[in-house]
Amino acid sequence: MVAVEKEKKLTQQEVLRLERDLAKFANMMDSVVRIPFTKQGVGADAALSTIPVAGDVAGFALTCYAIYKAKQIGVPQSKLNSVMKLAMMDAVIGFIPVIGTVFDIFIRPSRRALTVVHEHIRAEYQIQSDSHVVHPFLHERLERKQQTSKFWRNPIVAWIWLHIPDLLGLIVLVLMLAAMWFGLSWLWHWFQGLNV
Repeated sequence: MVAVEKEKKLTQQEVLRLERDLAKFANMMDSVVRIPFTKQGVGADAALSTIPVAGDVAGFALTCYAIYKAKQIGVPQSKLNSVMKLAMMDAVIGFIPVIGTVFDIFIRPSRRALTVVHEHIRAEYQIQSDSHVVHPFLHERLERKQQTSKFWRNPIVAWIWLHIPDLLGLIVLVLMLAAMWFGLSWLWHWFQGLNV
């Protein structure tokens, strides 16, 4: 009788670290520039797709890296098949000039891999928090700060720190809307002055 060796289960800390690494990668690929308080954005994948053929092949290869990271965490291949299909669709559509680049903003296989991983670890490891994947770079720095300072362990301070990009983005959006309002008001008054 052959004994089947049971796969070694990762600790919660190892899983959080690996998922945060995947989140950093997914953010770089799919949402470097992001709409505040959403996960929608534009990343390196869309930028790469502007390079005909080579950019799409590179984007596909990088998505395969995201799948590799997911397998490191222990996500079964059956759960990753949808990510692989999305990556292939992304590569094929990416060959179409202009349309492929536009679709790359919305077809985000690395972000899909992260979602599959997060669903898996919620079931396997009972990890409910998602702050380590929403803002992975800031979360990593916050963790280091929290080890040495009680100030950074305050939940309000931690929330503000993790949402700095969203808050700054919101300020920029408000300023842009205000500038548009003043610009349109000025144009309206100028146009009214011409008709007098």
